[in-house]
Amino acid sequence: MELRDDLLNAYLEVTCDKEPALLQKINRDTHLKETMPHMLSGHYQGRLLSMLSRLVSPNRILEIGTFTGYATICLAEGLAVNGKLHTIDVAEERQERVQAYFDASPFADKIKYHIGDARTIIPTLHECFDLVFIDADKKNNLNYYELVLEKVRSGGFILIDNVLWKGKVLDQQHPDKQTQQVLQLNQFIAEDERVQKIILPVRDGLFLIRKR
Repeated sequence: MELRDDLLNAYLEVTCDKEPALLQKINRDTHLKETMPHMLSGHYQGRLLSMLSRLVSPNRILEIGTFTGYATICLAEGLAVNGKLHTIDVAEERQERVQAYFDASPFADKIKYHIGDARTIIPTLHECFDLVFIDADKKNNLNYYELVLEKVRSGGFILIDNVLWKGKVLDQQHPDKQTQQVLQLNQFIAEDERVQKIILPVRDGLFLIRKR
């Protein structure tokens, strides 16, 4: 039996926790105001990110690629009482709107929003992270992975989004440039003995990585 993606997604959304009101607003606003709203994590993946964060109960979270702040708030839901989340994005034009979402959330004092190049900002963060979520420009994912791995505690987790790349990773005979970059990342992590790893086939693929 083949399941249509739209039917499966609808079923997954009605069988997980409801989407909180603020996230519903961010979801709507993103689809109204952004040219690429599909970059949003969305209801189902957002609840998964929240669940994973709650399981870890992190003191420190790092997110690379804020976009409109949806996943940021989902991850913040699992923060420990005195926890802190750093999120990095290059899009200065969204800063005011996204900061307003953070200010309206219960985590306003726990989210530090950085604007700039993550490759420059990450080395300035003198933190030991329990959880990292990478969802930014794919060409730099391997650079981000190497930069953050040394800042993740032993037993901590790294999540990387879009590692199935709309199924294009299955066509390894004639991959385009972006697919080659995703394949290179996936192969590198698969062979990396410093971590345990598994790809979850959620939406566009989520790499779940645990530092040994």
